[in-house]
Amino acid sequence: METGLESTQKWGILLAIGVGTFMTALDTSVANTVLPVIGKSFNAAITNVEWVVTIYLLVLSGLLLSFGRLGDMRGHKTIYLSGFGIFIAGSLLSGIAPNIVSLIAFRGLQALGAAMLAANSPAILTKSFPAQQRGQALGLQATMTYLGLIAGPSLGGWLASLFSWRVVFYINIPVGLVFLWLGNHFIPGDTIHQQAEKFDFPGAITFMLGLGALLLGLNKGEEWGWTSIPILVLLFGAIILLSVFIYVEKHSKQPMLDLSLFKKLPFSMTTASAILNYIGVYSSIFLMPFYLIQGRGFTPAQAGLILTAQPLVMAVVAPISGTLSDRIGTRLPAVFGMAVLSTGLFLLSRLGAQSEIKTMMMALAVIGLGTGAFISPNNSALMGSAPTSRQGIAAGILATARNFGMVLGVGIAGAIFTTTLTRGGSGSIYTGGLAQNGVIFTALGLSFMTVSLITILGVFTSMVRVTSKP
Repeated sequence: METGLESTQKWGILLAIGVGTFMTALDTSVANTVLPVIGKSFNAAITNVEWVVTIYLLVLSGLLLSFGRLGDMRGHKTIYLSGFGIFIAGSLLSGIAPNIVSLIAFRGLQALGAAMLAANSPAILTKSFPAQQRGQALGLQATMTYLGLIAGPSLGGWLASLFSWRVVFYINIPVGLVFLWLGNHFIPGDTIHQQAEKFDFPGAITFMLGLGALLLGLNKGEEWGWTSIPILVLLFGAIILLSVFIYVEKHSKQPMLDLSLFKKLPFSMTTASAILNYIGVYSSIFLMPFYLIQGRGFTPAQAGLILTAQPLVMAVVAPISGTLSDRIGTRLPAVFGMAVLSTGLFLLSRLGAQSEIKTMMMALAVIGLGTGAFISPNNSALMGSAPTSRQGIAAGILATARNFGMVLGVGIAGAIFTTTLTRGGSGSIYTGGLAQNGVIFTALGLSFMTVSLITILGVFTSMVRVTSKP
């Protein structure tokens, strides 16, 4: 897929897309650390405040495929810039929300815009950069995604402590307006070939409801109880709805999701690899604060500094790996990345009560190396294996795989962690009891070891590709 865009225009597109990617990823996690402040501000129960985060994840994940398909039909630039505008409006309304109910609703609106951005940005980059530069461009975008997810909690806490929790949302407005203009200026108009096609509303609705039920069930399983009636209803309902979705797509003349994409081995294997990668990455993001703060007694600020080893290494490696994959193909860097990620998780499983800071940071750096080496070539392989007319839906699948892997990573690691604590612990996790008797280290070790074994599967899914060239 060649492109005749000038160098200045291409990198202007990458800048606009990169910042948009960072902002939408940031807002996935930025509200986490300010939930207590929001709850106090509105005098709201924590069960209600949690929906400020949950609604964003559900709406974003549920609409990715729909907006990817709409991008293919109506133009990726149109959907992308419209999404940017909605995201900015949702941020403004979230900042001025008068109560918790309106804040939750406005976060849903913000997530709608974020879905429009996330579902179309990889497609725009894939069309704007030639094959020999695609890995580098998608690698830089992947770096922005990862940095946004990592930076969210610390940036949210910093802004709330210096100003107000409302600034967490207001900050999106000036930045968003600048890069909305930049995107409009640099992103070329689309040549649309599918205007006559009808949008698959039955498929979109069943997928959104089915995936939403699945993610909510996985997200709330620990809190509500895995065998509780609400969780069982959600998971059973998800199976039914997603089965109906597959049936609808198979029998639709113009399906939202072209299931034939998954008949292509490179596409299906890169999608599976993306899920496995994010299971590993997000399990470490979720569990390491417990090790550092509850297990070792570091302050949140100290823990934050230690945790920076992972994103810093990833940010350096991802663009390099993307450039390398443009030259040698995607298979080898992806296999190497998943193997290194699994090794890093194994190293985390060996941490204990006396581990040195340099040992912790080395293990986190190994995870950053593995993630950075993997994510660029894998994204490039996934997007490159989809035809031009399906770039939007391919981007939607990629983003959905990321969110699904994140939720699975937290769910799997959290289930093993809490089950081990319950069986062997004494005292609360927020006191020193568990650290003193070593149960927390046993629980963390078992969790990381299990996820390390799971991510080994990603080595094999990355190997099994018909072609290794982007």
